[in-house]
Amino acid sequence: MATRARYKRRRSQNKAGVIWASFVVLILVTVVSIKSVGLMKKAKDYEAKEAALQQQIEQEMARSEEIAEFERYTQTRKYIEDTAREKLGLVYPGEIIFKNEDK
Repeated sequence: MATRARYKRRRSQNKAGVIWASFVVLILVTVVSIKSVGLMKKAKDYEAKEAALQQQIEQEMARSEEIAEFERYTQTRKYIEDTAREKLGLVYPGEIIFKNEDK
């Protein structure tokens, strides 16, 4: 009889251990699932931020190219002539300028 009682006690202890282990595993799975959802949201946020930054880089590259083109233009004779005409009112000898009279 003593062996039978001991067997029942061990069996109930094993069941309790399995239940506790299952409970702990369930809690760990729940925590990991919750954390992974948060990490996935962060990853999506970072992807959106990366796309916005990439677009900004492309815009700045285009702006840089425009500035480089303007810099090349400012070093031409045409730019110098246009600026002299517009800001200083200079003209070539013998050139006639017609101005509109605004009413």
